[in-house]
Amino acid sequence: MQVETFKVYSDLIETASFSNAAKLNGITQSAVSQQVRSLEKRFDVVLVERGKKNFSVTPEGKIFLEAARDILDIYNSIGDRIHDMQNRVVGQLRVATVFSLGLHELPPFIKHYRERFPDVEVTVDYLRSSQVYNEVIEGTADLGIVAYPAKRKGIAIDEFATDKLVCICPPEHRFGGRKTLKLADLNGEKFISFEPDLPTRKALDKEMKNAGVKVTREMEFDNIETVKRAVEIENGISIVPKNSVEGEVKAGSLRAIPLRAPSLVRPLGLVQKRTRATSPAMREFIAILKGGR
Repeated sequence: MQVETFKVYSDLIETASFSNAAKLNGITQSAVSQQVRSLEKRFDVVLVERGKKNFSVTPEGKIFLEAARDILDIYNSIGDRIHDMQNRVVGQLRVATVFSLGLHELPPFIKHYRERFPDVEVTVDYLRSSQVYNEVIEGTADLGIVAYPAKRKGIAIDEFATDKLVCICPPEHRFGGRKTLKLADLNGEKFISFEPDLPTRKALDKEMKNAGVKVTREMEFDNIETVKRAVEIENGISIVPKNSVEGEVKAGSLRAIPLRAPSLVRPLGLVQKRTRATSPAMREFIAILKGGR
Protein backbone atom coordinates (compact mmCIF):
# COMPACT_ATOMS: atom_id res chain seq x y z
CA MET A 1 0.00 0.00 0.00
CA GLN A 2 1.39 3.38 -1.04
CA VAL A 3 0.91 6.76 0.65
CA GLU A 4 -0.68 8.07 -2.55
CA THR A 5 -3.60 5.71 -1.94
CA PHE A 6 -4.50 7.59 1.23
CA LYS A 7 -4.48 10.88 -0.68
CA VAL A 8 -6.71 9.43 -3.41
CA TYR A 9 -9.17 8.21 -0.78
CA SER A 10 -9.10 11.54 1.09
CA ASP A 11 -9.69 13.50 -2.15
CA LEU A 12 -12.55 11.18 -3.06
CA ILE A 13 -14.37 11.77 0.23
CA GLU A 14 -13.74 15.54 0.22
CA THR A 15 -14.99 15.98 -3.36
CA ALA A 16 -17.63 13.19 -3.25
CA SER A 17 -16.66 12.50 -6.84
CA PHE A 18 -14.63 9.71 -8.44
CA SER A 19 -13.94 11.90 -11.47
CA ASN A 20 -12.71 14.86 -9.39
CA ALA A 21 -10.51 12.60 -7.27
CA ALA A 22 -9.07 11.17 -10.48
CA LYS A 23 -8.30 14.65 -11.86
CA LEU A 24 -6.66 15.78 -8.62
CA ASN A 25 -4.32 12.79 -8.69
CA GLY A 26 -3.70 12.51 -12.44
CA ILE A 27 -5.22 9.03 -12.73
CA THR A 28 -8.34 7.47 -14.22
CA GLN A 29 -11.69 6.99 -12.47
CA SER A 30 -11.15 3.27 -12.81
CA ALA A 31 -7.86 3.58 -10.91
CA VAL A 32 -9.63 5.47 -8.12
CA SER A 33 -12.24 2.71 -7.85
CA GLN A 34 -9.56 0.03 -7.84
CA GLN A 35 -7.62 1.73 -5.05
CA VAL A 36 -10.75 2.12 -2.89
CA ARG A 37 -11.68 -1.52 -3.48
CA SER A 38 -8.17 -2.61 -2.50
CA LEU A 39 -8.51 -0.68 0.77
CA GLU A 40 -11.90 -2.24 1.46
CA LYS A 41 -10.50 -5.71 0.74
CA ARG A 42 -7.41 -5.10 2.89
CA PHE A 43 -9.46 -4.03 5.94
CA ASP A 44 -12.57 -6.11 5.18
CA VAL A 45 -14.96 -3.14 5.38
CA VAL A 46 -17.16 -1.04 3.12
CA LEU A 47 -15.80 2.52 3.05
CA VAL A 48 -18.19 4.19 0.59
CA GLU A 49 -21.71 3.43 -0.61
CA ARG A 50 -21.80 3.67 -4.36
CA GLY A 51 -24.90 4.54 -6.31
CA LYS A 52 -25.80 6.07 -9.64
CA LYS A 53 -27.05 9.26 -7.99
CA ASN A 54 -25.99 8.98 -4.37
CA PHE A 55 -22.55 8.91 -2.80
CA SER A 56 -22.11 8.44 0.94
CA VAL A 57 -19.41 7.53 3.39
CA THR A 58 -19.92 4.67 5.83
CA PRO A 59 -19.05 5.07 9.55
CA GLU A 60 -16.00 2.90 8.89
CA GLY A 61 -15.14 5.17 5.97
CA LYS A 62 -15.21 8.24 8.21
CA ILE A 63 -12.84 6.61 10.69
CA PHE A 64 -10.55 5.61 7.83
CA LEU A 65 -10.62 9.21 6.53
CA GLU A 66 -9.38 10.56 9.88
CA ALA A 67 -6.58 8.00 9.91
CA ALA A 68 -5.70 8.76 6.29
CA ARG A 69 -5.43 12.49 7.05
CA ASP A 70 -3.17 11.78 10.03
CA ILE A 71 -0.93 9.60 7.86
CA LEU A 72 -0.76 12.30 5.18
CA ASP A 73 0.03 14.96 7.79
CA ILE A 74 2.93 12.90 9.08
CA TYR A 75 4.15 12.13 5.58
CA ASN A 76 3.92 15.78 4.49
CA SER A 77 5.80 16.91 7.58
CA ILE A 78 8.85 14.76 6.82
CA GLY A 79 10.42 17.54 4.76
CA ASP A 80 9.84 20.05 7.56
CA ARG A 81 11.46 17.70 10.04
CA ILE A 82 14.50 17.38 7.82
CA HIS A 83 14.66 21.18 7.46
CA ASP A 84 14.34 21.42 11.24
CA MET A 85 17.38 19.20 11.60
CA GLN A 86 19.22 21.50 9.24
CA ASN A 87 17.82 24.56 11.08
CA ARG A 88 16.39 26.02 7.89
CA VAL A 89 13.18 28.05 8.03
CA VAL A 90 11.66 27.51 4.60
CA GLY A 91 8.48 26.25 2.98
CA GLN A 92 4.90 27.32 3.61
CA LEU A 93 3.04 28.73 6.59
CA ARG A 94 -0.74 28.71 6.44
CA VAL A 95 -2.53 30.71 9.14
CA ALA A 96 -6.30 30.77 9.66
CA THR A 97 -7.78 33.50 11.83
CA VAL A 98 -10.94 35.44 12.59
CA PHE A 99 -11.54 38.79 10.88
CA SER A 100 -10.86 41.10 13.83
CA LEU A 101 -7.50 39.51 14.62
CA GLY A 102 -6.45 39.04 11.03
CA LEU A 103 -7.19 42.62 10.05
CA HIS A 104 -6.06 44.50 13.15
CA GLU A 105 -3.70 42.36 15.24
CA LEU A 106 -1.70 40.19 12.85
CA PRO A 107 -0.40 42.56 10.12
CA PRO A 108 2.68 43.84 12.04
CA PHE A 109 3.60 40.31 13.09
CA ILE A 110 3.19 39.00 9.53
CA LYS A 111 5.33 41.85 8.19
CA HIS A 112 8.08 41.20 10.75
CA TYR A 113 7.98 37.47 10.04
CA ARG A 114 8.28 37.94 6.28
CA GLU A 115 11.22 40.27 6.74
CA ARG A 116 13.03 37.75 8.93
CA PHE A 117 12.13 34.63 6.93
CA PRO A 118 11.71 35.59 3.26
CA ASP A 119 11.98 31.94 2.16
CA VAL A 120 8.66 31.10 3.84
CA GLU A 121 5.49 31.62 1.82
CA VAL A 122 2.88 32.94 4.27
CA THR A 123 -0.84 32.81 3.54
CA VAL A 124 -3.60 34.07 5.85
CA ASP A 125 -7.24 32.99 5.61
CA TYR A 126 -9.94 35.11 7.28
CA LEU A 127 -12.73 32.89 8.58
CA ARG A 128 -15.38 32.43 11.23
CA SER A 129 -14.10 30.98 14.49
CA SER A 130 -15.67 27.56 13.90
CA GLN A 131 -14.08 27.40 10.45
CA VAL A 132 -10.64 28.15 11.91
CA TYR A 133 -10.85 25.03 14.08
CA ASN A 134 -11.99 22.95 11.10
CA GLU A 135 -9.13 24.18 8.93
CA VAL A 136 -6.61 23.23 11.63
CA ILE A 137 -8.17 19.78 12.21
CA GLU A 138 -8.27 19.03 8.48
CA GLY A 139 -4.69 20.20 8.00
CA THR A 140 -5.61 23.01 5.61
CA ALA A 141 -4.10 25.47 8.09
CA ASP A 142 -0.87 25.00 10.05
CA LEU A 143 -1.96 27.35 12.83
CA GLY A 144 -5.19 28.97 13.90
CA ILE A 145 -5.60 32.20 15.87
CA VAL A 146 -8.92 32.80 17.60
CA ALA A 147 -10.55 34.76 20.38
CA TYR A 148 -12.01 32.92 23.37
CA PRO A 149 -10.23 29.65 22.44
CA ALA A 150 -12.35 26.60 23.23
CA LYS A 151 -11.35 23.00 23.84
CA ARG A 152 -11.81 20.76 20.82
CA LYS A 153 -10.91 17.13 20.25
CA GLY A 154 -7.48 16.81 18.67
CA ILE A 155 -6.66 20.51 19.18
CA ALA A 156 -3.90 21.98 21.37
CA ILE A 157 -4.60 25.49 22.71
CA ASP A 158 -2.08 28.09 23.82
CA GLU A 159 -3.55 31.32 25.21
CA PHE A 160 -0.96 33.98 24.47
CA ALA A 161 -2.59 37.37 25.06
CA THR A 162 -5.76 39.31 25.88
CA ASP A 163 -7.59 42.16 24.18
CA LYS A 164 -9.27 45.02 26.03
CA LEU A 165 -12.89 45.51 25.07
CA VAL A 166 -14.32 49.02 24.79
CA CYS A 167 -17.67 50.60 24.10
CA ILE A 168 -17.80 52.42 20.77
CA CYS A 169 -20.19 55.13 19.59
CA PRO A 170 -20.23 58.08 17.16
CA PRO A 171 -18.86 61.36 18.59
CA GLU A 172 -22.35 62.91 18.62
CA HIS A 173 -23.82 60.09 20.72
CA ARG A 174 -24.73 60.97 24.32
CA PHE A 175 -21.84 58.75 25.44
CA GLY A 176 -19.44 60.64 23.17
CA GLY A 177 -18.09 62.84 25.94
CA ARG A 178 -17.79 60.14 28.59
CA LYS A 179 -14.36 59.09 29.85
CA THR A 180 -15.52 55.72 31.18
CA LEU A 181 -18.70 53.66 31.33
CA LYS A 182 -20.17 50.93 33.51
CA LEU A 183 -22.02 48.04 31.93
CA ALA A 184 -25.16 49.28 33.68
CA ASP A 185 -24.91 52.52 31.67
CA LEU A 186 -25.65 50.54 28.51
CA ASN A 187 -29.07 49.38 29.69
CA GLY A 188 -31.72 50.09 27.04
CA GLU A 189 -29.25 51.47 24.51
CA LYS A 190 -29.49 50.79 20.77
CA PHE A 191 -26.86 48.07 20.31
CA ILE A 192 -25.11 46.71 17.21
CA SER A 193 -24.22 43.08 17.89
CA PHE A 194 -22.12 40.28 16.55
CA GLU A 195 -24.11 37.25 15.40
CA PRO A 196 -25.23 34.90 18.21
CA ASP A 197 -22.88 32.02 17.32
CA LEU A 198 -19.69 34.10 17.51
CA PRO A 199 -17.54 33.65 20.65
CA THR A 200 -17.32 37.38 21.42
CA ARG A 201 -21.12 37.70 21.26
CA LYS A 202 -21.56 34.72 23.59
CA ALA A 203 -19.11 36.17 26.10
CA LEU A 204 -20.78 39.61 26.01
CA ASP A 205 -24.25 38.10 26.40
CA LYS A 206 -23.06 36.30 29.52
CA GLU A 207 -21.50 39.46 31.00
CA MET A 208 -24.63 41.52 30.34
CA LYS A 209 -26.90 38.86 31.78
CA ASN A 210 -24.79 38.67 34.94
CA ALA A 211 -24.92 42.47 35.25
CA GLY A 212 -28.69 42.58 34.62
CA VAL A 213 -28.19 44.71 31.51
CA LYS A 214 -30.63 44.55 28.61
CA VAL A 215 -29.84 46.37 25.38
CA THR A 216 -31.98 46.95 22.30
CA ARG A 217 -30.38 44.88 19.56
CA GLU A 218 -30.79 46.72 16.26
CA MET A 219 -28.57 44.66 13.94
CA GLU A 220 -26.32 41.60 14.02
CA PHE A 221 -23.24 41.02 11.87
CA ASP A 222 -20.58 38.36 11.47
CA ASN A 223 -17.51 40.61 11.28
CA ILE A 224 -15.98 43.58 13.04
CA GLU A 225 -15.84 45.90 10.03
CA THR A 226 -19.59 45.80 9.41
CA VAL A 227 -20.31 46.29 13.11
CA LYS A 228 -18.21 49.48 13.13
CA ARG A 229 -19.88 50.86 10.02
CA ALA A 230 -23.35 50.16 11.44
CA VAL A 231 -22.47 51.97 14.67
CA GLU A 232 -21.44 55.02 12.64
CA ILE A 233 -24.56 54.99 10.48
CA GLU A 234 -27.18 54.04 13.07
CA ASN A 235 -25.84 56.27 15.88
CA GLY A 236 -25.78 53.21 18.11
CA ILE A 237 -23.20 51.57 20.34
CA SER A 238 -21.31 48.30 20.45
CA ILE A 239 -18.53 46.57 22.38
CA VAL A 240 -15.44 45.64 20.37
CA PRO A 241 -11.70 45.04 20.86
CA LYS A 242 -9.87 48.31 21.44
CA ASN A 243 -7.22 47.64 18.78
CA SER A 244 -9.87 47.15 16.12
CA VAL A 245 -11.03 50.79 16.23
CA GLU A 246 -7.72 52.67 16.45
CA GLY A 247 -8.11 53.95 12.88
CA GLU A 248 -11.66 55.23 13.38
CA VAL A 249 -10.79 56.86 16.71
CA LYS A 250 -7.82 58.62 15.13
CA ALA A 251 -9.97 59.78 12.21
CA GLY A 252 -12.66 61.02 14.59
CA SER A 253 -15.51 58.88 13.22
CA LEU A 254 -15.89 56.85 16.43
CA ARG A 255 -15.25 57.22 20.14
CA ALA A 256 -13.81 54.31 22.16
CA ILE A 257 -14.80 54.47 25.81
CA PRO A 258 -13.16 52.22 28.44
CA LEU A 259 -15.53 50.02 30.43
CA ARG A 260 -15.21 49.76 34.19
CA ALA A 261 -15.49 45.96 34.10
CA PRO A 262 -12.24 44.02 34.68
CA SER A 263 -13.76 40.84 33.24
CA LEU A 264 -14.36 42.46 29.85
CA VAL A 265 -11.18 41.22 28.20
CA ARG A 266 -10.95 38.90 25.24
CA PRO A 267 -8.45 36.00 25.53
CA LEU A 268 -6.55 35.19 22.35
CA GLY A 269 -5.29 31.72 21.56
CA LEU A 270 -3.16 29.76 19.15
CA VAL A 271 -4.76 26.50 18.06
CA GLN A 272 -2.77 23.65 16.58
CA LYS A 273 -3.51 20.05 15.62
CA ARG A 274 -2.09 17.77 18.31
CA THR A 275 -0.72 15.18 15.90
CA ARG A 276 0.89 17.73 13.62
CA ALA A 277 4.64 18.23 13.95
CA THR A 278 5.66 21.83 14.62
CA SER A 279 7.74 22.89 11.63
CA PRO A 280 10.53 25.50 11.88
CA ALA A 281 8.27 27.96 10.05
CA MET A 282 5.50 27.41 12.60
CA ARG A 283 7.88 27.54 15.57
CA GLU A 284 9.38 30.88 14.52
CA PHE A 285 5.98 32.43 13.85
CA ILE A 286 4.75 31.39 17.30
CA ALA A 287 7.88 32.90 18.87
CA ILE A 288 7.35 36.23 17.07
CA LEU A 289 3.65 36.32 17.98
CA LYS A 290 4.34 35.69 21.68
CA GLY A 291 7.36 37.96 21.80
CA GLY A 292 5.43 40.90 20.39
CA ARG A 293 3.01 41.13 23.28
